[in-house]
Amino acid sequence: MTEKTAVQFAAWVGIDWADRKHDICLQPGSEGKRELLVLEHRPEAIDEWANALRVRFAKQPIAVCLEQRKGALITALRKYEHLVLFPVNPRLLAGLRRAFSPSGAKDDPSDAEIALDILLQHRDKLKAWAPEDARTRQLQALVETRRRVVGQRVRTSNRLSANLKGYFPQALTCFDGFETVLACDFLTRWPSLGEAKRAREETLRAFFLTHNVRGQALIAERIARLKNAMALTSDAGVILPALLATRTLVAELRTLIGGIAEYDTAIANAFKAHPDAFIFASLPGAGPTFAPRLLAAFGRDRARFASVRAMQEYFGIAPVTERSGRSTWVHWRWSCPKFLRQSIVEWAGMSIRYSCWANAYYRQQREKGKKHHAAIRALAFKWLRIIFRCWKDRRPYDEAKYLLALQRRHSPLLQYIAEPLTKAT
Repeated sequence: MTEKTAVQFAAWVGIDWADRKHDICLQPGSEGKRELLVLEHRPEAIDEWANALRVRFAKQPIAVCLEQRKGALITALRKYEHLVLFPVNPRLLAGLRRAFSPSGAKDDPSDAEIALDILLQHRDKLKAWAPEDARTRQLQALVETRRRVVGQRVRTSNRLSANLKGYFPQALTCFDGFETVLACDFLTRWPSLGEAKRAREETLRAFFLTHNVRGQALIAERIARLKNAMALTSDAGVILPALLATRTLVAELRTLIGGIAEYDTAIANAFKAHPDAFIFASLPGAGPTFAPRLLAAFGRDRARFASVRAMQEYFGIAPVTERSGRSTWVHWRWSCPKFLRQSIVEWAGMSIRYSCWANAYYRQQREKGKKHHAAIRALAFKWLRIIFRCWKDRRPYDEAKYLLALQRRHSPLLQYIAEPLTKAT
């Protein structure tokens, strides 16, 4: 039982939240009569309700269970010190609802009662929500939102590519991708093959030079490809709508590219100002992309994870073992914060290029018969043990010290590290 679950609460509250209103089930004490009410999702209504509870229960702590760890409601409630928040996984509440109502019937007030039952009957298994400090939460929000914007940029780029294939496929061979200012500026100026063919060669060459394309042979090849190309279609019923779509998608893509650059600047500033930045900046291959994401994943609360195993399970890196009768099978963890797992696994793959022991460990796993992604996840599992220790002790990672530790333990990895050196000599 955690410190806050051992507190004697004056009242217990279960909340089923929604976009415009919240159904609340309140029980004074452990055996009081339950009260149901509906709360509008307005700052004034939430504040009035929270302050009324403070007065009614003489500022004593009140336990609140809700199926939300991020969002408008928990953001509004966390400023009230007398409310102790217990966020639970929505799947837990959904599973209990199915158990109590096999027919699949669902009602918001009954969901609020189920949340209250979870709080009353299983509070020893719940952990009171303790938000990170403002600096860490800011970094977490920045890196997660940036990743979503990057995904939006990829989708917009793919839509633009599909649109160009229908009337101007030559543009696809002029650029490595459309996620650049060069491609956006070109399509803004010459959105069709006809307009590109009418442009003078000197104008096209000056355009590429202005956008830092310095290879003369590459510039000449692109210009020749445009000048000698044959139009896919001359049908105005195809070209005119496609031109409008190109202009719209290019404008959207240009906004996303600029937005990502602003996110990168904000993330760099927030990461630099964070007191734990030096730990994650020391990780091989982390760089300006993964170091802030790893810091956001770990946070500053050292009491958040009781052991490295708990962290590996929460991040979704530790596999899940299931047993039934004589059958046993192992699979990866489906329920976990996907962005955090993605950050750890992607960085582990990058570390192979910068850490000799990580490269050796990866090759060792491949020789054991594991496929690429399974080997990377195994490496991420091992990396978490190392980072966890650095994070707990507040010290940067030192590759030389870890290699010495491998030597002291006579680790089998040493022979994989020595192989490239032997081949080089």
